[in-house]
Amino acid sequence: MPVSYVDELDLAILTHLQEDGRRSFTDIAEALAVSVGTVRNRVSRMIDDSTVQIVGRVNPHRVGFNAPATINVAVQPPHLEEAIAQIAEFPEVSWLALVTGQYDLMVDVMCRDVDHLTELITKRLQKVPGVTKTESVYVLRILKVGQPGLELLRPESQPSDFAAAAPNSVYR
Repeated sequence: MPVSYVDELDLAILTHLQEDGRRSFTDIAEALAVSVGTVRNRVSRMIDDSTVQIVGRVNPHRVGFNAPATINVAVQPPHLEEAIAQIAEFPEVSWLALVTGQYDLMVDVMCRDVDHLTELITKRLQKVPGVTKTESVYVLRILKVGQPGLELLRPESQPSDFAAAAPNSVYR
């Protein structure tokens, strides 16, 4: 997958979307002194090239997913691509990443209850070809959801320059 690089205007647009993913292109254009078409085109490009995805991220406990978990998964070669494809199709999976270390994949899931989580792990995940080991971490409470401040991309930035810059949702 090719890496997409963004310029300062893209970063400014993304910063506005991090603050409020529903912010109108008109509001962003006015704040940045550019045309609405410029904002629309740049956001469309960044969506198309997977630079950004605009989603509503729910607090699982508030909507009835009372057993969210992170599951680390070890996969035996040469089954990695097949395992990724199958796991990505599980409707409970909200995030899937290839990682380094003892495990190959990190999987965030949202399950209704412990029985649902148990079924997912023992009857489906552990039966995916190549999966040799899983380690689960049950999420008791989500305390923060956010993205890093885009100022971190500037080498001249210091932590004090952006301490309050990264928009986050703190769940209570």
